[in-house]
Amino acid sequence: MTQTENNSPVAIVTGASSGIGMAVARKLGLAGTAVTINYHSHPEPAEELAGEIRDNGGRAITVGADVSSEDGVAKLFDATQQAFGRVDILVANSGAQKDAGIAEMTLDQWRTVIDLDLTGQFLCCREAVRRFREQDEAGRPFRAKGAIVSMTSVHDAIPWAGHINYAAAKGGARMLVETLAQEVAGEGIRVNAVAPGAIRTPINKDVWGDEASLKKLLELIPYGRIGEPEDVAEAVAWLASDAADYVSGTTLYVDGGMMLYPGFRGNG
Repeated sequence: MTQTENNSPVAIVTGASSGIGMAVARKLGLAGTAVTINYHSHPEPAEELAGEIRDNGGRAITVGADVSSEDGVAKLFDATQQAFGRVDILVANSGAQKDAGIAEMTLDQWRTVIDLDLTGQFLCCREAVRRFREQDEAGRPFRAKGAIVSMTSVHDAIPWAGHINYAAAKGGARMLVETLAQEVAGEGIRVNAVAPGAIRTPINKDVWGDEASLKKLLELIPYGRIGEPEDVAEAVAWLASDAADYVSGTTLYVDGGMMLYPGFRGNG
C-alpha cells in the first residue's frame, strides 16, 4: 500500500467508533491511509480517533451516517470525496445484534439486524462500485481499481441458535461478497470478507468479562485465547493492500480455529 500522502489510499470504515471498526480505522490511518471514520450515534470516540491519527501525521475525518439508508450512504461517500478527492477502499463493518429465540423474536428485531448487517452491506458495496467506476485511473494508489472488505462472522457458516437474524444476515453477506466479487473482478475491483470469531469487544463483554463464561467460550477456540480487535484489523489491512492483489472472493476467518469445530476433537 503506497504511503506517500499525495498518492495514499482513501478508505471508508463504517461502524468505526468502537470495537473492530475502530481498530481497523486506527490501523489504516496510522499506516498512511486517509480514513473516513463512520459512526451512527456516538461521535466522541470517532472524533478522538481522528485526532489521534492526525496527531501522528495522518489524515482522518468523521462522518455520522446511518448506512442502512441510501441517503446516509450517499452522505458518507460524498463527504469522503469532498475531503480527500476519491475513495479507494471500503471496509463495510457496521453491524448489530438483537438476540431472541425464534418464537420471541419481534419483526423489529429481525428487520433491525437484516437492515444494518445485510442491506447496509449491499448499499455500501453498491455505492463503492459506482464511485470506483467513476474515478480517474491515473490517480490510483494501488493496482486495483478499488478494494472492498466486508465484515462477516464465523456465523456465516456456523448456525447460532437464538441469533437467527444475525446468522441469516452474515450468511447472506458472505454470498453477497462472493457474488459481487464474481461480477466486478474483471473491472479490477477486489471484494473479500473477514469473518471474526470471538473477539474482545464491548458487545460481548458479558462473556469475556466473566471468568466462568470465558472458560466455557475458550472450549470453542482451539488456539486457546479470545481474539483482539487488532487481530481483525491486521487481516483487513492486508486484504485491502497490494499484498493481496491476487485475492478476490475470499473469506478470511480470524477465529483462532473456531471453524475447525473443536467439539469433534477425540471423537473420530
